[in-house]
Amino acid sequence: MGTGTEDHAGGPSSRAARRERALRLVEEGRRDEALPLWRAELDTGESGLAWMQDQLHALLERRDLTAAGECAAIAAELRWGAGSGPVPRASVPMSVPKLRHDLQQLGHLRGQGVLGEEHAPVIDAYRRAHDRLAARGADAREPLDAAADPVLAGAYNRLLHVRDTPRVARALSSRWDPAAVEEQYLANPPGVVFVDGFLTEEALDGLYRFCLDSTIWSGNRYAHGRLGAFFQDGFACPLLMQIAEELREALPRLIGERYPLRQMWGFKSGPELPADATTHADFAAVNVNFWITPDSANLDPGSGGLVVHDLDAPLSWDFDTYNGRSDLIRPFLRERRARSMTIPYRRNRAVVFNSDLFHATDAVRFRPGYENLRVNVTMLYGDREAEVHHRELSGPVTTLSRPAWRSAAFARRKAGARPRKG
Repeated sequence: MGTGTEDHAGGPSSRAARRERALRLVEEGRRDEALPLWRAELDTGESGLAWMQDQLHALLERRDLTAAGECAAIAAELRWGAGSGPVPRASVPMSVPKLRHDLQQLGHLRGQGVLGEEHAPVIDAYRRAHDRLAARGADAREPLDAAADPVLAGAYNRLLHVRDTPRVARALSSRWDPAAVEEQYLANPPGVVFVDGFLTEEALDGLYRFCLDSTIWSGNRYAHGRLGAFFQDGFACPLLMQIAEELREALPRLIGERYPLRQMWGFKSGPELPADATTHADFAAVNVNFWITPDSANLDPGSGGLVVHDLDAPLSWDFDTYNGRSDLIRPFLRERRARSMTIPYRRNRAVVFNSDLFHATDAVRFRPGYENLRVNVTMLYGDREAEVHHRELSGPVTTLSRPAWRSAAFARRKAGARPRKG
């Protein structure tokens, strides 16, 4: 594939050759061999990080989702792996909901036999930190102090366990008609369709177990105790990439080759979330959002799902505005007399919609308990500026002139930012 020479230890003798070999190993699925080369690249600093992000973006652009998934998994392991270096304190804030979730997850993994007695000190450290922080109130937060608590620092937000979740024979079920979904979406502005029986039972169970068992829920800056897991931070496995691939193939007119996968994430909510707490729009053209927690967890079958408004975010609004400025979004919806569609929660129900439409998680009232946390998965395709199916729904608005920011995933100068809601 390349012309770079190698030294006697088998490692590339130049940076260009190392990069070339690192990419080739990823594309061949040889993650263990690729990992040291990617780590060496990351150790070079900002230029190495920028190169890694560029490669992930390029793989997504080429629609090579298998290699992109491998690249994302490597990025997560380098940043959050148990053996990775210290993480800056500011990037790992501790919160009461996050500590409580992790305690419950560690107990779940102990009960499954995944973690052994050697993790008892970790659980004790988590419990002490939780109790100390909870004594200051439910909303208390503080940075992780590795020097003061090295046991917790070695486990908090680390990939202690990522469940092996391979591809299955078929991920999308045959219980819904993709052609009918495309027709309904394309023929009826603003573009909102939901389907039941979205995944096969094998895929649904595998993905639910992946979300239960994998210690990937590092995003905790969200109100009401919601936690996020993101593509480059561990929310990547062969099954997720298979679902994303099959969606592109099943919906050729709607997604197909037109819109590459841009980002995907999972969110955990519960047991309660007020209505209208998360109204926002996303940076993509098409959003596929689906739910995987059993229906028995939902105490209100008429709620817990998604509210989608028939108004999209003006293209002149930047990311921080359309994704997080509720003080501007709510008046905008009122002034335009936006109408909304409420899709109640059902396990294995997917909502396919114009991602630029303002939308929000409906009120959530789920049973207590770790396995009852509401989990939604989101896959984003294309860019909002490139949406062609239902353009100009809200008309031009020019009061905010900064250009739209495409994605937290690939904007290096905004590396600390995250999409506001799942």
